Amino acid sequence: MKVISPRIHGYFDFLTVFIFLLAPALLGLDQLSAILAYGLAVVHLLVTLASDFPFGVVKLIPFTVHGWVERMVGPLLIATPFILNFSDEEAARNFYIAMGIIIIVVGMLTNYQAKAGDGG
Repeated sequence: MKVISPRIHGYFDFLTVFIFLLAPALLGLDQLSAILAYGLAVVHLLVTLASDFPFGVVKLIPFTVHGWVERMVGPLLIATPFILNFSDEEAARNFYIAMGIIIIVVGMLTNYQAKAGDGG
């Protein structure tokens, strides 16, 4: 069931950017996990602004491709603390696992086939 419209997905994208920006300070993330969070905020913002949906500015990335990017990012975020060896940093590990799960769930519920102008 695809209950999240492109417009609502855009709100979630901006919320995700803010969460990645705030996480290092709020959670006291160490250097690597903090730098990664800031980098992911920038990348997520760029992908959002470049996507062909209501919040896209330049609309270079089809919304379906935006969806496939997120389908890859979600599981990768879950694996990141283990791949980059900061799984012993509890706050960072839990943050990246939670963000990965959230991105997967939002992706499963988003209608990536909707037209770019679809509201919601």
